[in-house]
Amino acid sequence: MDSTFSRFFEKNRNERLDIVSKFANLTKEERKMLESSGGIGFDQADKMVENAIGTFSFPLGVATNFVVNKKEYLVPMVIEEPSVIAAASKAAKIAKIHGGFIMYNDESYSIGQIQLLNVDVTEATSKILQHSDEILDLANSKSMTLSKIGKGAKEVSCKEITTDSGPMLIIELLIDVGDAMGANVTNTMCEGVAPLIEKISGGKTLLKILSNYSTRRLVGGTAVFDKQELGGGDIVDNIVLAYQFADNDEYRAVTHNKGIMNGIIAVANATGQDTRAIEAAAHAYAAKTGRYRSLTQWSKDSDGNLIGKIKVPLSVGIVGGIINVHPTAKICTKILQIQSASELACVIVAVGLAQNLSAIRALASEGIQKGHMKLHARNIASAAGAKPDQIDEIAEKMTHEGKISINRAKELLEK
Repeated sequence: MDSTFSRFFEKNRNERLDIVSKFANLTKEERKMLESSGGIGFDQADKMVENAIGTFSFPLGVATNFVVNKKEYLVPMVIEEPSVIAAASKAAKIAKIHGGFIMYNDESYSIGQIQLLNVDVTEATSKILQHSDEILDLANSKSMTLSKIGKGAKEVSCKEITTDSGPMLIIELLIDVGDAMGANVTNTMCEGVAPLIEKISGGKTLLKILSNYSTRRLVGGTAVFDKQELGGGDIVDNIVLAYQFADNDEYRAVTHNKGIMNGIIAVANATGQDTRAIEAAAHAYAAKTGRYRSLTQWSKDSDGNLIGKIKVPLSVGIVGGIINVHPTAKICTKILQIQSASELACVIVAVGLAQNLSAIRALASEGIQKGHMKLHARNIASAAGAKPDQIDEIAEKMTHEGKISINRAKELLEK
């Protein structure tokens, strides 16, 4: 089914829900859940966190036009910032002309770490590696589910770090976690093998926990953006120059990468992912050369079209975690019609690339505020007390005047 729907943003809520329900084959109950506020009640929230007093809702929208690895997607996005969903949809429409986003990803490998103290590092490393099969067998005994499907702990490695308290040995487990994000099983395996590591080495283990720097779960890809649709060769050149600014200046790179994460985190929110882990890993990866740089690369091909590339570490899952208990996250995953965590990761990162394109295109042409403030004006009008049938009129007047403020909105309402 085609993910492009003419004038989708102009349709009312019921019309949009009709389209999404048909696209994703949602049941009446699932549609009703989307019509509810937030998707969970207090009883569910009270079981998720401590000291709960209520729930807190964010807007849920869908980005259209996405083609990732030749498959059409409607992409659910949860974000409070205006223009993000529209911008991603626009970029995806331009990418679609040349086949959409071509994405790839590593295996779903999680990294677990065990901190070992009070040992001769060289001697302990040798002993641990000699017993690596025994360690792996014990780790895999902690998850019969992964073992049955050919996943689980695959490799043991050791590295020395130097600290103010002296040398430490860090033992790392490489674990194929399949379609899970993998935090719980990784932590369980690390804790499970710690006593054996102490016995083998004669040392003392301290921390036993996964690393959220998921460099063995890299997701990357590329897309071609038609130069004419972008506004011509000058715009393409300006986008490349804007990228080079970000790649060579940390102050610009932080904002540049924040735009990428606008897209990535919005989809992660919608599908119940650990957004803090995703953010931390991405920003660490941006600094992997010793200097904080752009997570994307932009250039032009022989025809003058713009080429965008992206690569980030990304741990996501479609089983376990919040997705098991949050009904809206389940529905959003169904809207995506994904079959694996790897597929989800590819879609999420494609949205990040799309979002980055739209942001730097705006910056390199008319400026970021023109489109952003037009949407922001609707929020200001609402905050000033405009009724639903007044919001667009007030927002349009403020945008036309270039005066977008609560006070101006109130003045217009009084008139």
